[in-house]
Amino acid sequence: MDLGCFSLSLAVADINASRAFYETLGFKVIDGAEEQRFMVMKNGDSKIGLFQGMFTDNMMTFNPPNVRQVQSALKGAGYSIEKEAKDGVGAAHVAVKDPDGNLILLDQFED
Repeated sequence: MDLGCFSLSLAVADINASRAFYETLGFKVIDGAEEQRFMVMKNGDSKIGLFQGMFTDNMMTFNPPNVRQVQSALKGAGYSIEKEAKDGVGAAHVAVKDPDGNLILLDQFED
């Protein structure tokens, strides 16, 4: 199963302080802005998302080409889905927790 790109999504208290810290480590902003309260940053193959006030816990994020296929596999294996994607095609996201309670976001943002 193709889970696509992996990134870590961080719930931050001060997006500018976090951006400055990760820029010191060589990350560059590739999407988002302070006024949107989110930024996606990249350093080589590594990506992180900084999110201020959008959620309370850090989470792993994957960008699969077919989020509904992943959702179906998880449900078929008996796992509980926190946030389900609606039937159809195109952009959607699914939230699920692993057995230890770690939140995973599966975010398909393209067709």
